[in-house]
Amino acid sequence: MAISDTLPWSERLALSIMKRHPEAWQAEDEIKKEWDYKTGLLLTAFGNLYAHTNQKVYYDYIKTFADTLIDASGNIRDYKIEYYNLDLINSGKILFGLYKSTKDDRYLTALKTLRSQLKTHPRTPSGGFWHKKIYPNQMWLDGLYMGAPFYAQYNTSFEKGDKLDDIAFQFKLIWDHTYDDKTGLLYHAWDESKQMDWADKTTGKSPNFWSRSMGWYMMALVDVLDYFPQDHPKRDMLISHLNQLSKTLTKYQDETGLWYQVTNMPERDGNYLEASGSGMFIYAFAKGVDKEYLPAEYNAAAEKGFKGMVDHLVEVDKDGEVHITQICKSAGLGGNPYRDGSFEYYINEPIVTDNLHGTGPFILAALALNQ
Repeated sequence: MAISDTLPWSERLALSIMKRHPEAWQAEDEIKKEWDYKTGLLLTAFGNLYAHTNQKVYYDYIKTFADTLIDASGNIRDYKIEYYNLDLINSGKILFGLYKSTKDDRYLTALKTLRSQLKTHPRTPSGGFWHKKIYPNQMWLDGLYMGAPFYAQYNTSFEKGDKLDDIAFQFKLIWDHTYDDKTGLLYHAWDESKQMDWADKTTGKSPNFWSRSMGWYMMALVDVLDYFPQDHPKRDMLISHLNQLSKTLTKYQDETGLWYQVTNMPERDGNYLEASGSGMFIYAFAKGVDKEYLPAEYNAAAEKGFKGMVDHLVEVDKDGEVHITQICKSAGLGGNPYRDGSFEYYINEPIVTDNLHGTGPFILAALALNQ
């Protein structure tokens, strides 16, 4: 069945994804059912879409994923706490709504399991969560999105909000150690031990600015602020970070409205306008304005960015099916094969279509702008 072009972009893409992949675990042509952060990102967007439209088909898409990955006892398929991987926390956000609507204890058990990871998750000497056990003493900007909104929602829902200072501290710690005075941007990661080959031996900072990593941080800020009361003493600090980075990012916004893969080097050969980072910035700007964290002027930057995505990164098939192009498939630091964080590394990671890093933020951005 054709997808109508009279629908909002948010629904056009969501229905396209469901048409291509009837179950969410398949959404990147996967053959293995996995509890992973990318599906959590996509289904967070579907949760917002359900809240916006009240169309049960979007709720069912989320619930079917949860019921496929969580067994009758509330165990998450192949989840192991000893991996201490912040990425595995992110999909837990979908369980709050499912538990609220069903009161099914399986979802509460899974929520408690993920919360227990954060209680014993390794930390750097300064107190920051390691990104993963396999990346000791490292904080990545990505990790703030993976862990902080879940941590804040759980803590305010079930624990009387007694950990909000710790959550705010995570944002400040990585800000202080990745912020660059010259550009106003944030480096991708920080190794407190300064042992990694990619880490500056004086500061521990990684060598380059990756738009998606800052996008993760920006989305984490606007989402975590949902759980900070107006009178919380750390709330203004988080809003200040959002404003400061937003102001800087508008300076790097291309005339198309989009942002480059390596944010500050638009002229360098091989750099390209990248969908996931752009979508994340657009969402953060639009939600930031809506929640009055950001001045109204950022809505224009968000609108310009969304138009840029539609004009340059969206393809529509003859049956109305929507595709998002120019998405960096994946990027990180260290590991095997070794990722050195160089400009050449970031631009040579595969560029793909319909990857969840790009589709999830596009839906979030579209919803935030009523598009």
